[in-house]
Amino acid sequence: MLRSSGIVALPTETFYGLAADCADAAALRQLNRLKNKEEDSPILLLAADRDQAARVAASLPEFFEELARSFWPGPLTLVIPAASHLPSEISGGRGTVAVRVPGLALPRDLARALGRPVTGISANFHGRPPCRTAGEVSAAFSEGVSMILDGGTTQGGAPSTILDLTGQRPRLLREGVLPAFSLHPFLPDMLTPTGG
Repeated sequence: MLRSSGIVALPTETFYGLAADCADAAALRQLNRLKNKEEDSPILLLAADRDQAARVAASLPEFFEELARSFWPGPLTLVIPAASHLPSEISGGRGTVAVRVPGLALPRDLARALGRPVTGISANFHGRPPCRTAGEVSAAFSEGVSMILDGGTTQGGAPSTILDLTGQRPRLLREGVLPAFSLHPFLPDMLTPTGG
């Protein structure tokens, strides 16, 4: 389905997400239309493992290896320089890519079978609550989703923590389920949304 430009809904650790092939520009444009997202809004990727995540990077920032080794699989999303072969829809024109190796095996297995990361944006219309069941996904998207993988009810809760590694200092963009204090031993110089 993914190799045919399809969009697949699947459970993640928190909510249902929408998976498309990260190398398929047509599928990515369809994903943005489906979600009613701005075209310059970046698209998060879910990778099978650290090596697959590294292949979507133009270069690996200083702290990438240690953070990946310590927190993946898990709820830490790293923003890194985007490889030139990625469609522009992934970075939204920013030149960066947000990627993580999720704790739940299903998205990792899907990315491994495809041979590259899949998108991991939430299965909901932009600005609406995310879906927690396959039934909610089906009701929200009567068209446009090629397949729904029913994994039961997801647990909901806080999203992943997002850390930008592309600047002079690592910057915490969003504190999610992984608390900021758990990153401080690795990144004592980290910038936070409050400026600290």
